[in-house]
Amino acid sequence: MAPGIPPDTTVWILTDGKAGDEVQCLGVAAALGVEPQIRRVRPRAPWVWLGAFAPVPPADRPDRAASPIAPPFPDLVIASGRRAAPYVQAVKQASGGHTFTVILKDPRRGRRAADFLWVPAHDRLRGKNVMVTLTSPHRISAAALAAERAALRPEIAALPGPRVAVLIGGPSKDYRYSDADSARLGGDLGRLARSGASLMVTTSRRTPPALTAIIRAQLAPFAHLLYDGQGDNPYLAFLAAADAVVATADSVNMISEAAATGAPIFVFTPTGGSRKIRRFLDGLARHGALKPFAGTLDGTPYQPLDATPEIAAEIARRFEAHCAALAAPAPEPEPKPAAEPEPAPEPETAAEPVRDPAPDPEPPRSAG
Repeated sequence: MAPGIPPDTTVWILTDGKAGDEVQCLGVAAALGVEPQIRRVRPRAPWVWLGAFAPVPPADRPDRAASPIAPPFPDLVIASGRRAAPYVQAVKQASGGHTFTVILKDPRRGRRAADFLWVPAHDRLRGKNVMVTLTSPHRISAAALAAERAALRPEIAALPGPRVAVLIGGPSKDYRYSDADSARLGGDLGRLARSGASLMVTTSRRTPPALTAIIRAQLAPFAHLLYDGQGDNPYLAFLAAADAVVATADSVNMISEAAATGAPIFVFTPTGGSRKIRRFLDGLARHGALKPFAGTLDGTPYQPLDATPEIAAEIARRFEAHCAALAAPAPEPEPKPAAEPEPAPEPETAAEPVRDPAPDPEPPRSAG
């Protein structure tokens, strides 16, 4: 358990339900050694249209019984996603400052949106209470990977090496998958399988069914595993067994999780993109972790990258300081300085009487 986090600490995870946001929060909570309560916010129109500075809708205010942030308030809130940000500030205020608040990723409300914020290096937000790392937090810990490697699933152990984990995302606000993109990715994966690699493929909820069908057809003649959302997800087991990883560029979370393995990462980039994601990929390339995917494996292992323990340790340190400040006795008010005596009034000077002006002298009389 991370230092400074007592075992009875109450923790909320607060998101709008997006899987990627929730996974980041759960990863941090696990690294802190706490069992969180998951709460989800779902602001409706017109509040959701107001963007980054939207208030908490009246129906969701903490004093409403059905509110997702109804009391009792927790000791710690870990949130992610812009829609959750106003709720975080509402909890801080309603708890009288007791709750320590954490937001993962830039909430677009400035650094005062929470007591502590984490952002990836490709975001621009900076400040004294802002921590910056190259990769994002997640649940793929070194201990979890080691446990999977120590007891490989039989279907994975039966695959000849090299084993390649293939992490397929899907269309996002920055990327789209054209027919040409799907054909290119399927063809490159088929080429890799023909070279003798065993592919362990996992798709996501965003993966277009047509792309899954293309990959299935390309890999049919070769030893492979394909998870398409049915049954137990072998995602962690695939990463643990991987000698290399192929991932699509649309998910920073997936690529960050892959970087925790130390296996070389090969990124497939569909149509689209953004400067932020490009900065992220360039950072991993400089670390020696990542190359573009073109149907071959020509990378080398590197020191695994996992920022989650580092982020959790910083939260623990700041939370400990917050708790100490709450427990400290309130400073006694400073005594007021004694009032200085007012100076004695100066004696009034008697006013001189107003004198009538002297009469004009009479004019001289003429001699008669």
